[in-house]
Amino acid sequence: MKGATNQSVDRRTLLKLTGVAGATTGLGALAGCLGDPNGEGDLDIDSLTITQGEFPDVEDPNDHITGPYFNVYDHVYEPLFDVTPGEEPEGRIVEDWEHGDDGTVELTIRDDVVFHQGQELTAEDIAFTLERQIDPDVPPASDQVAGLGSIEGAEALDDTTLELSYSGAAQLAEFEFGNYLRAVSQEWYENDAPTTDDGVISGDDAEAFNGTGPYQVTEYNPGQNRIVMEPFDEYWGDEPNVGELVFEGETSDSGRVSSLLADETNFVDNVQPGEVGNVEDDDDARIEEVTSFRNIFLPMKNEVEPFDSEEFRQAMNYAVDNEEIISDILNGFGAPMSQPTPPEVNGYNPDLDPYEHDLEQAEELVEEAGHTEDDPADITLTVPEGRYLNDAEVGERAADQIDQLPNVDCDFETVPFDVVSDANSAGVDHEEIPFFLIGWGVITGDADYGMFGFFHDDGGVQSFRDEELQTALEESQVEDDPEEREALLQDINEMAREKAPWVFLHQQQSIYGLDADIEWDAREDESVFVWEMS
Repeated sequence: MKGATNQSVDRRTLLKLTGVAGATTGLGALAGCLGDPNGEGDLDIDSLTITQGEFPDVEDPNDHITGPYFNVYDHVYEPLFDVTPGEEPEGRIVEDWEHGDDGTVELTIRDDVVFHQGQELTAEDIAFTLERQIDPDVPPASDQVAGLGSIEGAEALDDTTLELSYSGAAQLAEFEFGNYLRAVSQEWYENDAPTTDDGVISGDDAEAFNGTGPYQVTEYNPGQNRIVMEPFDEYWGDEPNVGELVFEGETSDSGRVSSLLADETNFVDNVQPGEVGNVEDDDDARIEEVTSFRNIFLPMKNEVEPFDSEEFRQAMNYAVDNEEIISDILNGFGAPMSQPTPPEVNGYNPDLDPYEHDLEQAEELVEEAGHTEDDPADITLTVPEGRYLNDAEVGERAADQIDQLPNVDCDFETVPFDVVSDANSAGVDHEEIPFFLIGWGVITGDADYGMFGFFHDDGGVQSFRDEELQTALEESQVEDDPEEREALLQDINEMAREKAPWVFLHQQQSIYGLDADIEWDAREDESVFVWEMS
């Protein structure tokens, strides 16, 4: 088996011990995890259009960590590995990998990979890309560091050999580097790439994209939320089975479904529960759904008042009625969360129950936190629209439920998703938007990815600072025994439930609408790849 030479436990056994081989390992962006672009699909059409509720607002593949962005990027750029839910990672650009005894892994990459603008891919490009992702002093200041918490650096040993160094357990490192490192050409970036003053790749035409993937960008109009791709003639793998590939953005939930039913697009995401029947009643369309690894929640930045009080944060959990939201707003499409980690992910604690809806308990806790009916806490919940399933309606209902408390005044504001995404990365003391709705897909299949980014000073999207929680995460990262590490992660989930860094909402159901003649199985990691369609 590739890469298993210096390990006492082979990779398949390792994944079984961590609970991933029998479950699903997906997302991403949910950063995205790739399937197999070299499979022999039987779909052969001139053009395919995919319409998503969220369209990338940046052209840099190392910048954001948003699932719909990766669905676009991953047809143009390539991670080093293919990761399919429920299966062990397989080399993609990497041909072989071998762990050493000193916290290193040596990767051997293909020697026939070229970028769309003609540069040859080398190990130096991958080392350069990793530096962009994990070093805060190298542009961009990337959210993707949240998924690479144990990876310390990379060194190119020669053109096709790369050495990664990591500080944690080998299993954690594989969870991480298996999902990231979409290579950017260092030569192109330093000489030709359009960049902003702070070093982010940013342009308004096709020249802003330069990956090694099966598709190259031929037309790009960010103002119209539209990007057009065609197969890359010099791609190292098999030729894609779809000719022109178009991604479009449409934030209107009903607008996406209307486009599908009018044959203006072939595939849409985030079909709202109330629209499912309309799609199912159309002979030319169908619904595909799956319970995803995405956790929807309300972060509360605990270095901003009143969220610096544990009692207040717990009160917000008691005030929000998850069952009502799932029943009334989501039409039953969702499951209440009790902790940061979704079920089927390594480290999930099955002994934890969701917070009960208890307004009396919530009011008492708010009063303990120092707020009375005469002097209520004044807060605003900021919510995106079109990014998650009924996100604006979910946020509005949660805000209304909190506002029922006599000692809390809770306002509600809807903003574009990029505003929420920026607030998520702005630091634990960011006062402008300290309370918001966001989702996080645990693409690695390991609880560390669901918590490190939010609860650690080096996480990249930290919204909660707590020394006890951070120390426990660090201890879990260096535990080599898979069973011991799983137990540590379960304890951390219990600790997080008590400290209430978030209002725990629900695990999202992914609902897609697509042409009836397209065969495709929805993935738990929310990734969408045309080579998995037939």
